[in-house]
Amino acid sequence: QVQLVESGGGLVQAGGSLRLSCAASGRTFSNYAMGWFRQAPGKEREFVASISWAGGRTLYADSVKGRFTISRDNAKSTVYLQMNRLNTADTAVYYCSGRRDPSPSTRSNSYEDWGQGTQVTVSS
Repeated sequence: QVQLVESGGGLVQAGGSLRLSCAASGRTFSNYAMGWFRQAPGKEREFVASISWAGGRTLYADSVKGRFTISRDNAKSTVYLQMNRLNTADTAVYYCSGRRDPSPSTRSNSYEDWGQGTQVTVSS
């Protein structure tokens, strides 16, 4: 099993930026696609972004396309989510996830490993 630990959440004003990080440890990081999901109060968990093992393929939710960028550094076993032009609708707990497949996916049930989440709050 892979342990995932998120960091970088916090409070930011609308229009601002945050960078989330997710460090993986434990089982090998090889051939392991990564994703970010989020869950706002009273809402279901939703897909945000995903990246392939090699980093060459990415997927984004329409709501974040053009504002968020997912990337990874396999040497550091870390995945990042750069979030720009944040708005209040982005307020949520953000979860890092990993799947034992090299391809990215939008489906939460295709991910085996999950972090504890980090809170992102965007104020107006």
